[in-house]
Amino acid sequence: MVTSKFIYNVRQWRNSIAGQGKRIVAINGCFDVLHIGHLRLLETASELGILIVGINGDESVRRLKGNGRPLNSAADRAALIGALECVSAVTTFEEDTAVQFLAAVVPDIWVKGSDYTRETVNQRELAAVENVYGKVHFVDLLSGHSSTRIINALQQAV
Repeated sequence: MVTSKFIYNVRQWRNSIAGQGKRIVAINGCFDVLHIGHLRLLETASELGILIVGINGDESVRRLKGNGRPLNSAADRAALIGALECVSAVTTFEEDTAVQFLAAVVPDIWVKGSDYTRETVNQRELAAVENVYGKVHFVDLLSGHSSTRIINALQQAV
């Protein structure tokens, strides 16, 4: 049985980790259809420190991705992400951006995939990290893997 890694009080979790002198790494996303690209991204992020994952809630995903999404509920997505050995903690947030999540986590490192750059990431999210002296770290993505590609392939197969 997998012990739940779901965190309800992110600030409290963050303070307990910070008190141990460990580097806190944050990553956020929808993670609607978990695939090998997500796993590699999360594993790489966890090599940088204690990893907390913020997952967009169901309404947030619907606003960002459109009707019919998410395919998996926030609770299911959080359970799957939390079951990964490389993930130390997981939480969900309902906003369309991760600004509040990042402000609560106060990460030393915020990880984004290389499909983003400093110029294309949400500038409010970037400011939430850099205003508390955190750094953004871009990780190369595994080519050819995306939730959208998987969903499109499944729709064509039906």
